Amino acid sequence: MTTEKWSEPTEDVEPGAQPGEGGLFPKRNPLVLLYTGDGKGKTSSALGVTMRAWGRGWKICWLQFIKSKTANYGETRAAKRMGIEMIPLGDGFTWLSKDINKDIALARECWALAREKIESAAYDLVVLDEITYPITYGWLQADEVIGALRDRPADVHVIMTGRNAVPGLVEFADLVSEMTEVKHPYQQGIKAQRGIDF
Repeated sequence: MTTEKWSEPTEDVEPGAQPGEGGLFPKRNPLVLLYTGDGKGKTSSALGVTMRAWGRGWKICWLQFIKSKTANYGETRAAKRMGIEMIPLGDGFTWLSKDINKDIALARECWALAREKIESAAYDLVVLDEITYPITYGWLQADEVIGALRDRPADVHVIMTGRNAVPGLVEFADLVSEMTEVKHPYQQGIKAQRGIDF
Protein backbone atom coordinates (compact mmCIF):
# COMPACT_ATOMS: atom_id res chain seq x y z
CA MET A 1 0.00 0.00 0.00
CA THR A 2 1.41 3.36 -1.02
CA THR A 3 1.81 6.17 1.48
CA GLU A 4 1.55 8.86 -1.19
CA LYS A 5 -1.51 11.05 -0.99
CA TRP A 6 -3.17 12.70 -3.92
CA SER A 7 -3.39 16.47 -3.74
CA GLU A 8 -4.67 19.15 -6.05
CA PRO A 9 -2.07 20.95 -8.17
CA THR A 10 -0.98 24.30 -6.82
CA GLU A 11 -2.45 27.07 -8.93
CA ASP A 12 0.21 29.63 -9.85
CA VAL A 13 -1.61 30.71 -12.99
CA GLU A 14 -4.79 32.62 -13.59
CA PRO A 15 -8.07 30.67 -13.87
CA GLY A 16 -8.67 29.78 -17.49
CA ALA A 17 -4.98 29.32 -18.32
CA GLN A 18 -4.48 26.61 -20.90
CA PRO A 19 -2.86 23.29 -19.97
CA GLY A 20 0.90 23.53 -20.31
CA GLU A 21 1.13 27.19 -19.29
CA GLY A 22 3.45 27.72 -16.37
CA GLY A 23 4.61 24.10 -16.51
CA LEU A 24 1.89 23.02 -14.08
CA PHE A 25 -0.20 20.88 -16.38
CA PRO A 26 0.68 18.40 -19.11
CA LYS A 27 0.39 19.48 -22.71
CA ARG A 28 -3.13 19.08 -24.02
CA ASN A 29 -3.79 15.91 -25.97
CA PRO A 30 -7.14 16.34 -27.73
CA LEU A 31 -9.43 13.42 -26.91
CA VAL A 32 -12.66 11.94 -28.19
CA LEU A 33 -14.84 10.66 -25.36
CA LEU A 34 -17.84 8.41 -25.94
CA TYR A 35 -20.55 7.72 -23.36
CA THR A 36 -22.91 4.96 -24.50
CA GLY A 37 -24.98 2.08 -23.14
CA ASP A 38 -28.56 1.52 -21.98
CA GLY A 39 -28.11 2.95 -18.50
CA LYS A 40 -28.75 6.48 -17.31
CA GLY A 41 -25.83 8.88 -17.10
CA LYS A 42 -24.52 9.49 -20.61
CA THR A 43 -25.52 13.14 -20.95
CA SER A 44 -24.93 13.60 -17.22
CA SER A 45 -21.32 12.42 -17.63
CA ALA A 46 -20.79 14.86 -20.47
CA LEU A 47 -22.22 17.60 -18.26
CA GLY A 48 -19.72 16.68 -15.55
CA VAL A 49 -16.79 17.08 -17.93
CA THR A 50 -18.35 20.32 -19.15
CA MET A 51 -18.40 21.67 -15.61
CA ARG A 52 -14.74 20.78 -15.16
CA ALA A 53 -13.77 22.36 -18.50
CA TRP A 54 -15.78 25.50 -17.72
CA GLY A 55 -13.91 25.76 -14.44
CA ARG A 56 -10.68 25.84 -16.45
CA GLY A 57 -11.93 28.67 -18.61
CA TRP A 58 -12.49 26.57 -21.72
CA LYS A 59 -14.82 27.69 -24.49
CA ILE A 60 -17.53 25.05 -24.88
CA CYS A 61 -20.23 24.27 -27.43
CA TRP A 62 -23.01 21.70 -27.03
CA LEU A 63 -25.09 20.44 -29.94
CA GLN A 64 -28.12 18.36 -29.01
CA PHE A 65 -29.26 16.10 -31.82
CA ILE A 66 -32.53 14.90 -30.26
CA LYS A 67 -33.64 17.39 -27.61
CA SER A 68 -36.31 19.78 -28.81
CA LYS A 69 -35.63 23.46 -29.39
CA THR A 70 -38.61 24.32 -27.19
CA ALA A 71 -37.69 22.06 -24.25
CA ASN A 72 -36.76 23.64 -20.94
CA TYR A 73 -34.06 21.39 -19.47
CA GLY A 74 -32.07 22.26 -16.36
CA GLU A 75 -28.79 22.00 -18.25
CA THR A 76 -30.04 24.44 -20.88
CA ARG A 77 -30.90 26.98 -18.19
CA ALA A 78 -27.53 26.46 -16.47
CA ALA A 79 -25.58 26.76 -19.72
CA LYS A 80 -27.24 30.09 -20.46
CA ARG A 81 -26.25 31.43 -17.04
CA MET A 82 -22.70 30.13 -17.39
CA GLY A 83 -22.15 31.45 -20.90
CA ILE A 84 -21.87 27.98 -22.43
CA GLU A 85 -23.21 27.69 -25.96
CA MET A 86 -25.84 24.92 -25.89
CA ILE A 87 -27.90 24.44 -29.03
CA PRO A 88 -30.91 22.07 -29.01
CA LEU A 89 -31.53 21.26 -32.66
CA GLY A 90 -33.76 18.21 -32.51
CA ASP A 91 -37.51 17.82 -32.48
CA GLY A 92 -37.99 15.58 -29.48
CA PHE A 93 -37.66 11.82 -29.34
CA THR A 94 -37.66 10.36 -32.84
CA TRP A 95 -39.51 7.19 -31.94
CA LEU A 96 -42.55 9.40 -31.27
CA SER A 97 -42.11 11.35 -34.48
CA LYS A 98 -44.75 11.50 -37.17
CA ASP A 99 -42.37 12.86 -39.79
CA ILE A 100 -39.17 10.83 -40.09
CA ASN A 101 -38.03 12.75 -43.18
CA LYS A 102 -38.14 15.94 -41.14
CA ASP A 103 -36.06 14.26 -38.42
CA ILE A 104 -33.50 13.13 -40.99
CA ALA A 105 -33.22 16.67 -42.35
CA LEU A 106 -32.85 18.03 -38.80
CA ALA A 107 -30.11 15.50 -38.05
CA ARG A 108 -28.22 16.52 -41.21
CA GLU A 109 -28.59 20.20 -40.34
CA CYS A 110 -27.37 19.56 -36.81
CA TRP A 111 -24.36 17.62 -38.10
CA ALA A 112 -23.51 20.40 -40.58
CA LEU A 113 -23.53 22.92 -37.74
CA ALA A 114 -21.57 20.58 -35.46
CA ARG A 115 -18.92 20.11 -38.13
CA GLU A 116 -18.73 23.87 -38.62
CA LYS A 117 -18.25 24.41 -34.88
CA ILE A 118 -15.55 21.74 -34.66
CA GLU A 119 -13.65 22.93 -37.74
CA SER A 120 -13.78 26.57 -36.60
CA ALA A 121 -11.18 25.80 -33.88
CA ALA A 122 -13.05 28.36 -31.76
CA TYR A 123 -13.87 25.85 -29.02
CA ASP A 124 -11.84 23.79 -26.58
CA LEU A 125 -14.66 21.29 -26.13
CA VAL A 126 -17.53 20.35 -28.46
CA VAL A 127 -20.23 18.00 -27.17
CA LEU A 128 -22.32 16.01 -29.66
CA ASP A 129 -25.18 14.97 -27.39
CA GLU A 130 -27.18 11.95 -28.58
CA ILE A 131 -25.34 11.80 -31.91
CA THR A 132 -25.33 8.00 -31.81
CA TYR A 133 -29.06 7.86 -32.60
CA PRO A 134 -28.98 9.43 -36.09
CA ILE A 135 -25.90 7.32 -36.86
CA THR A 136 -27.65 4.13 -35.71
CA TYR A 137 -30.74 5.04 -37.74
CA GLY A 138 -28.57 5.54 -40.84
CA TRP A 139 -29.33 9.25 -41.14
CA LEU A 140 -25.67 10.14 -40.64
CA GLN A 141 -22.74 8.07 -41.87
CA ALA A 142 -20.35 6.95 -39.14
CA ASP A 143 -17.40 7.22 -41.54
CA GLU A 144 -18.24 10.85 -42.25
CA VAL A 145 -18.41 11.70 -38.55
CA ILE A 146 -15.21 9.80 -37.77
CA GLY A 147 -13.40 11.47 -40.67
CA ALA A 148 -14.37 14.92 -39.46
CA LEU A 149 -13.24 14.13 -35.93
CA ARG A 150 -9.97 12.64 -37.18
CA ASP A 151 -9.23 15.79 -39.20
CA ARG A 152 -10.37 18.28 -36.55
CA PRO A 153 -8.09 21.15 -35.50
CA ALA A 154 -5.54 20.47 -32.80
CA ASP A 155 -6.59 21.02 -29.19
CA VAL A 156 -10.32 20.41 -29.79
CA HIS A 157 -11.78 17.81 -27.44
CA VAL A 158 -15.05 16.11 -28.46
CA ILE A 159 -17.62 14.22 -26.41
CA MET A 160 -20.26 12.00 -28.02
CA THR A 161 -23.24 10.52 -26.18
CA GLY A 162 -26.09 8.12 -26.89
CA ARG A 163 -27.13 4.48 -26.84
CA ASN A 164 -26.03 1.78 -29.25
CA ALA A 165 -22.82 3.38 -30.47
CA VAL A 166 -21.74 1.64 -33.67
CA PRO A 167 -18.45 -0.32 -33.56
CA GLY A 168 -16.64 2.29 -35.66
CA LEU A 169 -17.26 5.01 -33.09
CA VAL A 170 -16.23 2.72 -30.24
CA GLU A 171 -13.00 1.82 -32.02
CA PHE A 172 -12.20 5.44 -32.88
CA ALA A 173 -12.86 7.08 -29.51
CA ASP A 174 -10.04 7.49 -27.01
CA LEU A 175 -12.29 6.82 -24.03
CA VAL A 176 -15.46 4.73 -24.09
CA SER A 177 -17.72 4.27 -21.06
CA GLU A 178 -20.76 2.02 -21.29
CA MET A 179 -23.56 2.84 -18.87
CA THR A 180 -25.31 -0.27 -17.55
CA GLU A 181 -28.69 -0.07 -15.87
CA VAL A 182 -28.60 -1.97 -12.59
CA LYS A 183 -31.55 -0.24 -10.96
CA HIS A 184 -33.83 2.63 -11.99
CA PRO A 185 -36.43 4.63 -10.02
CA TYR A 186 -38.89 4.16 -12.91
CA GLN A 187 -39.09 0.49 -11.94
CA GLN A 188 -40.49 1.66 -8.59
CA GLY A 189 -43.03 3.91 -10.27
CA ILE A 190 -40.99 7.08 -9.66
CA LYS A 191 -41.19 9.49 -12.58
CA ALA A 192 -38.39 11.73 -13.87
CA GLN A 193 -37.76 14.68 -11.56
CA ARG A 194 -36.64 18.25 -12.19
CA GLY A 195 -33.06 18.82 -11.15
CA ILE A 196 -32.18 15.11 -11.26
CA ASP A 197 -33.38 13.95 -14.67
CA PHE A 198 -33.93 17.15 -16.62
